[in-house]
Amino acid sequence: MAIESPDRMTRWRCSRCGNLTRFDVLRSRRAKEYWHFDLGGEVSVEDQEVLHDDIEEVRCRWCGATDTVEIVPRAGDAE
Repeated sequence: MAIESPDRMTRWRCSRCGNLTRFDVLRSRRAKEYWHFDLGGEVSVEDQEVLHDDIEEVRCRWCGATDTVEIVPRAGDAE
């Protein structure tokens, strides 16, 4: 089951310890990329299309909880 990602109006919060800033995120991502190699062999990614991007687990870095991380409004954005 994919977990909701925060946006500019929301953030993650661990309701167990109150952490708002430190999380370990397990993410599954699939992308199509255009790689350009220069004559010296150095690569740069010039174009990227994300085909699939799921957050599978969010773990609080402070207390280790995975089942208490929730989405909350950012400070000042709650109406």
